[in-house]
Amino acid sequence: MIKAFRVAVPQADLDDLNDRLARTRWPNEVANAGWDYGFPLTRLRELAEYWRTGYDWRQHEARLNELPHFTTEIDGQNVHFVHVRSPRPDALALVLTHGWPGSFLEFLDVIEPLSRDFHLVIPSIPGYGFSGPTHERDWGVVRIARAWAELMRRLGYQRYGAQGGDFGSGISTALGAVAPDRVVGVHVNYLPTPPDPDADLALSEDDEARLARIRQLMANRPPYQALQALTPQTIGYALTDSPVGQLAWIAERFAQWTDPKTPVDDERMLTDVSLYWLTATAASSARLHHDAPRGAQEPCRVPLGVAVFAHDITRSVRPLAERRYDIRHWSEFDRGGHFAAMEVPELFAEDVREFFLHRIAA
Repeated sequence: MIKAFRVAVPQADLDDLNDRLARTRWPNEVANAGWDYGFPLTRLRELAEYWRTGYDWRQHEARLNELPHFTTEIDGQNVHFVHVRSPRPDALALVLTHGWPGSFLEFLDVIEPLSRDFHLVIPSIPGYGFSGPTHERDWGVVRIARAWAELMRRLGYQRYGAQGGDFGSGISTALGAVAPDRVVGVHVNYLPTPPDPDADLALSEDDEARLARIRQLMANRPPYQALQALTPQTIGYALTDSPVGQLAWIAERFAQWTDPKTPVDDERMLTDVSLYWLTATAASSARLHHDAPRGAQEPCRVPLGVAVFAHDITRSVRPLAERRYDIRHWSEFDRGGHFAAMEVPELFAEDVREFFLHRIAA
């Protein structure tokens, strides 16, 4: 059963957040630390004070309620999603999937341009936001992909495309693998291309530089990733109990993963952080780093479109990608980062439109 959903955070939860922010116990910081030890104290105090005294959740909540929200239960898990129908009855449907530490909020600025040509289904990953915490182990990308296939079936879509970045990329390619007769194509704006020792490829100088960056990250696993993959419950206690801890955990990613020329503004970032805090999904969202690889994944054989943004965590190496996927579309952008739909929504929307409208649906 699909039910209409309205965003309505209890005032007591907002009052509790305000009280906790006012009573923050701050650590000290060494002189001239910059980013050498982590998120700078001055910047975090500035963000926390604005969150407490200037940011208005109710204003953003009202805007969110202008969208059609729904929930349904799939595989024993509540799933929240936004469903926006195009004025074109025969439009292709797209399922858009966010990643961590994002949310369905990533797509707010591309709903209007994309819904001119496509029906849009924008779910919250199980364990994230309004989908609420997961209560079972092994909610990995394949299980989520199967849930998306069931969601699209319930909505009556026989053919549809999938788009995603970060974890949304893995979920979207997994959806193409589990429902190849339904998925007409997959578009991603983040595609890991790890080194392939069996590949005998002549790579360009730029591709070699990209591969060196990938090797560097593989050899030096980021601390947040190691903690969430190995002990998500442990870090979850701190993030669920301290709003400033949750703020620092997410704001650091936005600071380091976005293009300095196209930053995500504080209002949007704080809405994303608030969503994690108010739904108490720090631990359950972190579990996806632990559970993501669980379950055998068949290769994705459907046509793939790739958008590479200049300031992403890593940039895909096309010759390596072509060994695994049926690449039909490849775009390179000189601006934008990991949160492309938020940073450069016009570039993102146009690339998605071009792939599905001109390369696949035509």
